Amino acid sequence: MIGILDGYVDEPSCLGVPPYISPYPRYIAGMLKDLGYSYRYVTIDEFRKNPSLLDKAKLVIVIAGIAVPGKYLGGKPLSAKELKHLLPEKDKILVGPIVLEDLDKELTEDYEVLPFPFEHALYERLGGEVKDLSRNFVNKFAVLGAEVVKQHSDYPNVICEIETYKGCYWGKCSFCIERIHRISMRDPEWVIKEIEALYNQGVRHFRLGNQTDFFTYLGDFTKEIPKPNPEALKNFHREIWRRCPKIKTLHLDNVNPKTIAVYPEESKEIIKTIVCYQTSGNVAAFGLESADEKVVEKNNLLAMPDEVLFAIELMNRYGKFVGHNGLPYFLPGINFVIGLKGETKETFEKNYEFLEEVMRRGLLLRRINIRQVKVFPNTPMAEIGYKNVRRHKKYFKVFKEKVRNNIDNKMLQKIVPKGRLLRDLRCEVKKGKITFARHLATYPLLVGLIGEFERNTFVDARVVDYGMRSITAVPILDVNEAKLYQLESIPGIGKTTAAKIVSAKPFGSLRELKDLIGKEKFKILLPYISPMMITPAAENDEKSPS
Repeated sequence: MIGILDGYVDEPSCLGVPPYISPYPRYIAGMLKDLGYSYRYVTIDEFRKNPSLLDKAKLVIVIAGIAVPGKYLGGKPLSAKELKHLLPEKDKILVGPIVLEDLDKELTEDYEVLPFPFEHALYERLGGEVKDLSRNFVNKFAVLGAEVVKQHSDYPNVICEIETYKGCYWGKCSFCIERIHRISMRDPEWVIKEIEALYNQGVRHFRLGNQTDFFTYLGDFTKEIPKPNPEALKNFHREIWRRCPKIKTLHLDNVNPKTIAVYPEESKEIIKTIVCYQTSGNVAAFGLESADEKVVEKNNLLAMPDEVLFAIELMNRYGKFVGHNGLPYFLPGINFVIGLKGETKETFEKNYEFLEEVMRRGLLLRRINIRQVKVFPNTPMAEIGYKNVRRHKKYFKVFKEKVRNNIDNKMLQKIVPKGRLLRDLRCEVKKGKITFARHLATYPLLVGLIGEFERNTFVDARVVDYGMRSITAVPILDVNEAKLYQLESIPGIGKTTAAKIVSAKPFGSLRELKDLIGKEKFKILLPYISPMMITPAAENDEKSPS
């Protein structure tokens, strides 16, 4: 038996930290199945709790690599330091973007390290014969390995990252590891077969990620800026839904704002297709990186600030309307990278001015990601390393705090106003009387639910307050089960009314509740309670809204 140890990945175009599962475990499982090996898939979080899970493995394939570090709620990625003490008695193969880092050789001396991307080399290492050097090489393995998702501890509550193509059509940004990939498109029929195979295994949540610009999938790459193909993408989406009609989440990841700026008409049609055929709460990550044109030029970034602003406006025009889960259908997010070449104090001022202009125009941004550059060997950023990161540490801190306090909070209030009903929030982590929950979605909004809920419980809730990048919400309550602190947290109810409700329950009808607390308090409470059993005498009384 061969073990697959998923240490999680986070790349510019691929996410595999729970609830996401990257394509890599599925590709590897498919290879092993194709070659006649049995396997066991384990996440690093499961392994830390119970290392005996891989006792029977003769060989362990370790997947790892956080190229764009963030804060993770769903799991703790495998660190480079952990590698040294991991399964010392086992033969191990290390794959993933971690191999691109400048690692201490002592950490990896017990591993057979394969180059990244690893798929062709791994298949040969396992005894297979490689005949196709394109990304279509992974197609049959993606389908064969679909069943591995059932071994994930959160199954079926996982989001499967689906690769459409590898590489970046620009490939010149000073810091980005996507420059190592040549453009290689996957056949859309096989992408749909992969989604269908996962759907048949019980998966209902998908993200069309692991590509640098979804708008150019199936486009014309003979041009310097590839021309999108709206009709091909519309047909692609239609076929997904024809074969998999009960999908709950279909989202995407990256969109290059340069594509939208150069091809506005084609992009407009694709935005309409995404609003129509993907699910609400969708976010397109835009690589702004810097609003300082001098930094853009010195780091060979593709999109100028005015082009990014145009792309934000176009996406808002069609995507800002609210969908079933309580979130806008399709909004942009933007990424800032701090520490790039040519960065000065004025760069931070220009970055903030850009966000102020977004706010002045009344535009919505679902996500503003601010991170310090991670420098990889053999990239142009290696020339200066972390010099600007260290030099501008205080500017970075001030800029980030200003954005979180003055921009993020106001933006959240516009995107999810108080009282907004958010449906299908998945509970993840309990901390005291608060449970942190998120939609199964791309770049999901963090929600602090007032109440104690088990992991993988799904809850509907209404927004009551805001943090800098998160919100607080009261779950839709069964009055006869509600806790005092939950009722008190509903704006306008107060301690006295909450205590009165708790003392008088159980209620047999809404009429009883209304008589107890009065018409005004009842009107305030009604949106926060679930439908109750109503006695025949009260069946024409008010009912809780859905």
